[in-house]
Amino acid sequence: FVHPKLRSDYNAAMRILILMLLAGSAWAGDTAIYNVSGYTSTNSGIQEFTVLVFSDKGKVVATGDASLLKEHPDAIRIDGNGRTLLPGLTDGHAHLYNYGFLQQSLNLVGTPSLTESLLKIDAYADENPHARWILGRGWNQVIWPIKEFPSAADIDAVVSDRPVLLDRIDGHAVWANSKAMEIAGITDDTPDPTGGKIIRDANGKATGIFIDKAEDLLKARIPKPDWDEIREVYRAAFAGLLPYGMTGVHDAGVNIKEVEVLISMADDGELGLRVYGMIAGADDNLDQMKTPLKRYADDMLDIRAVKIYSDGALGSRGAAMIEPYSDDPENRGLPFFTTEELTGQAHKANYMGFQVAIHAIGDHGNRMSLDAFDAVQGGKPSPLRNRIEHAQIIALDDIPRFAELGVIAAMQATHATSDMNMAEDRVGPYRIKGGYAWRRLLESGAVLANGSDFPVELANPWHGLYASITRKSREGLPEGGWYADQALTRAEALHSFTLANAYAAHQEEYLGSLEAGKWADFILIDRDYFEVPEPEIDDIEVLETWVAGKKVYSAGDAQ
Repeated sequence: FVHPKLRSDYNAAMRILILMLLAGSAWAGDTAIYNVSGYTSTNSGIQEFTVLVFSDKGKVVATGDASLLKEHPDAIRIDGNGRTLLPGLTDGHAHLYNYGFLQQSLNLVGTPSLTESLLKIDAYADENPHARWILGRGWNQVIWPIKEFPSAADIDAVVSDRPVLLDRIDGHAVWANSKAMEIAGITDDTPDPTGGKIIRDANGKATGIFIDKAEDLLKARIPKPDWDEIREVYRAAFAGLLPYGMTGVHDAGVNIKEVEVLISMADDGELGLRVYGMIAGADDNLDQMKTPLKRYADDMLDIRAVKIYSDGALGSRGAAMIEPYSDDPENRGLPFFTTEELTGQAHKANYMGFQVAIHAIGDHGNRMSLDAFDAVQGGKPSPLRNRIEHAQIIALDDIPRFAELGVIAAMQATHATSDMNMAEDRVGPYRIKGGYAWRRLLESGAVLANGSDFPVELANPWHGLYASITRKSREGLPEGGWYADQALTRAEALHSFTLANAYAAHQEEYLGSLEAGKWADFILIDRDYFEVPEPEIDDIEVLETWVAGKKVYSAGDAQ
């Protein structure tokens, strides 16, 4: 019953409501983006199209030519204005928390000298007088004029009243001041932990550089972030990645607290892109996780892999080598575990239903990882699709084992172009033939998943695509490319950042390409990836990023 005095208002309101419902039903149908130069990688090669149709549920209906517009006459139409459309890119190995944290801490990436680094440390300390610890990342002595590790005394000269702890660019060494060492109880007599090394001077004095597992001696003393702080760090990460056209990330090492925050953000619709998480270690985090999390929140979140380590990094000479380093004859690197221990961890995680991703950079680290998978898998491929992360320096005899065991090579193209200034010095002219050997791996039948390892490298995936194709620095060096016979084609490179990454995450049935029934995750870019000259590939800019048929980034809005 409606009072007569209110009936006219009521009828008007109902008419408005009906019009709104009708309008809503009109907008609830398909959407067609037309007049595009579209490309998608498929298992049969690159498929081209000029029209993409997707549903109101965010799934691809079809790709094709203008005839699709007639087949879908009621679809909302968006003119692509001749722009290039590609599947959204996925980074197959990265560190979301570290990337987001870098946006909020001391960033030393690219700092060209020790002097410049100290100036930045001093300035940051002045600008953040209430920070209990000065934390940051990105220093790299290899690019400094004097290519030697810095020391605690260097930092003490600018900051001595508060602890300072700074990750090396690769995350496999830290640089501490004396205050941080004092808080951690580090003395000259502190023993090296298994899988780690405290760098000491000629008199046996700890210098302030801690390699791999030795980092934990100091990091254990850093105050732990709470839920809200972790959430803010992730928000910063997502905001920084969407402008690059990234619609997914394989997060290589999350602890249980971070998992809880990611699940909460997924529940609240706050995940800006799709996250495939790898539990950090086959111990406490895995024991608390217990079972994999699959296809959560409309495929926005998966936690179904476990990240473990076989060795350290090449730049800090922590990568485990079969023979000594060519430029350090007394050093074979730092294996984190024995092959038997690594096998036990892989077996535990696989038995619990988790894919295993082993960090391996040196040829001994890669061999141990392959031996562990061989033992766990009984010499056959596993349906869990175990992975080796980085797969940087591989003994030539071990390369065919990736395909034989169905082990995915999760590599990062920009590592090659960043490391080419020192990699051959480290391993010599013969072993480098198995270094960053993407073509040899592909031709052996292995699956190559591509990424950046950000923030170890810059997060921009176009740099990775460029490095994959050219094997050159962004300055175009060396002419002809560094071991260019191992480069990828443009189609192979795109595949490695899209469908191959989906396969590496058990997601190829619903992600990785713009095929009917899959999620409509795509990007519009400012030039044709397949047509521009090679030197322009790393200059490509993303105009729009779409996830599940919804625009989540527009360059126009960002200006």
